[in-house]
Formats: sequence, structure tokens, C-alpha cells
Amino acid sequence: MQTMEEVLGSHPFFAGLSAGAMRLIAGCASNVHFAEGEFLFEEGHEANQFWVIRRGRVAMQLESPGRGAIVTDTMDEGEVVGWSWLVPPYRFFADGRAVTPVSATALDGACLRGKCEADPELGYQLLKRVTSVMYQRLQSTRIRLLDLYGTEPAQA
Repeated sequence: MQTMEEVLGSHPFFAGLSAGAMRLIAGCASNVHFAEGEFLFEEGHEANQFWVIRRGRVAMQLESPGRGAIVTDTMDEGEVVGWSWLVPPYRFFADGRAVTPVSATALDGACLRGKCEADPELGYQLLKRVTSVMYQRLQSTRIRLLDLYGTEPAQA
């Protein structure tokens, strides 16, 4: 049986962090499970967690009046979801819903923010990783927008 440090330390998001940093991070972690259709988080709610998906699929979605939920992205095993824990005002800007049953490691964002304040190097390392995830999600959204709106020529 692996320790939380070992589980997280083997994940690409945490690659290259020191054993000391992994001990600090693991102290903010817990195992969680979500049933299909269950929300990990909801738009506008306080963002005090993020998740490392071990099994399953999570859909990021926005509610659109008259259209219902619009899926903007999906995350699968090995990915992380929920970077709003690091960005004030610490509120989710979309919903995260389990498309399949999900097993994940939840990381307490308030706990991690406190540890980042106390250890600026840890904060910098996590910030670099979170901004990389944000960049990837922006690129994914850009491609989806091109798929949706880039197929017809512009009208003059």
C-alpha cells in the first residue's frame, strides 16, 4: 500500500518536487470518491480544493439559459482539476461534474495556501504547475471555440 506522499509524488503534476515539499503537500490530501453525475464543485462556490483524478472522467461545464449545461472540457485519469483554489477570490467559475464514477485525491486549497505563504519556494513551484494547467485549459478552450465558430467564413 502506497503512502499519500508516494501516490502524489508519482503524479506528473508534482514531478521534481523535493521530498520535504511532498510531505507538506501530502498533509493537505485525502482520498475521495464521486458517483456518476455528482458535482465535485459548482460555479460561484468557494474554491478550497483541487483534485488529482486517479480514475474516471470529470466534465467542466457552464450553465447556459435555455440550453442547459454546456461541457467546455473534460479531464481524465492522471489530470488535475480545480485550479481556482490558488487564484483570488477563490471561487469556482464553472461546474465540475463526474461523468463516470471518480476516484481522486483531494487537496485542501486553504491548507496549501497557508503552506505556500510559509514556504515561498513551495508556493512558487505550485504556482508554476497551476499556471501550466491554466495554459493547457485555455488552449483546449481555444480549440473548442475554433471547432464551434471557425467553420463558416466571416460575413463582411
